[in-house]
Amino acid sequence: MDKQVAVTAPLTATRGRAGAAFALYLPRLVGALIVVWGAATLAFLVLHLVPGDPVDIMLGVQSTVSETVRENIRAELGLNEPLLPQYLAYLGRVVTGDFGMSYRLQKPVTQVIGEQLMPSMQLAGAAIVIALAIALAIALAARGRIARSIASFIELLAISSPTFWTGLLLLTIFSFQLRWFPVTGSQGLNALVLPALTLALPIAGILSQVLRHGLESAQAQPFVDSARARGLSYAELLGRHTLRHAALPAATLTAYIVGGLLGGTVIIEQLFGRPGIGRVTLEAINNRDIPVVMALVIFAAIVFVVVNLIVDAVTPLLDPRLKAVR
Repeated sequence: MDKQVAVTAPLTATRGRAGAAFALYLPRLVGALIVVWGAATLAFLVLHLVPGDPVDIMLGVQSTVSETVRENIRAELGLNEPLLPQYLAYLGRVVTGDFGMSYRLQKPVTQVIGEQLMPSMQLAGAAIVIALAIALAIALAARGRIARSIASFIELLAISSPTFWTGLLLLTIFSFQLRWFPVTGSQGLNALVLPALTLALPIAGILSQVLRHGLESAQAQPFVDSARARGLSYAELLGRHTLRHAALPAATLTAYIVGGLLGGTVIIEQLFGRPGIGRVTLEAINNRDIPVVMALVIFAAIVFVVVNLIVDAVTPLLDPRLKAVR
């Protein structure tokens, strides 16, 4: 009997932990699905609230197609159905990953987005890495009254400078004068540096402020005095305690920033002549390519939700006390 209890006890504990994890993350997953559903519903409303006939947009203003052909196209797209069946059919297609055809390019929307996804991911990933490195460097260097004042000025300058102005300044110095980097294009690492740096600077300014205030707040906690009394050096204290404490709000803020990077890449991709989701978004809006716009709205919501779920899972690793709270 004792042997059987010894065998079943770990299984019971494992099941208990799995059940607790399921109960913890189920509300978050439900909330994530609600966010994506809301984005899909918003995208559907855009299709019906935007002025003009979708068939006219698809055929172009100069089209001389007869009304019979237009009606056939409407019937094929399901636009002659009542609103509720259209909405339910649309949700059904979204669930299966079918976002329809691009009006302008006459290609599947998933293909249009997929072809431009990698350049945007490279740009966003490089920008986040650069921003985190700059923010961490500023936050760690801001020790002392004068250093904090200089760090605060740099942060304010980075946040308040318009992105297009920063990009033009970097192009003028490093492309036109020094000729270190190409002016436009997306081939090679050199072509990624200036766009990523332009996108990263305002993000670095915000993250640096949060990290700096987090470090200052952590260093004022009683556990710091206790750690110093045990003989911990500044570097050990920073690595084991204060930096992890300050990283929590910065990690949460990074999730929101990554979720909103889609809008930030529009200006960068136009300025540096790069392909990507930002340019696709701008062109789709200008050309009223509604299926592409609808898919991009849903795509942005999915990115936002996934990044926040990842950060939510990672934060207990930064501060083990959160496991007990959860």
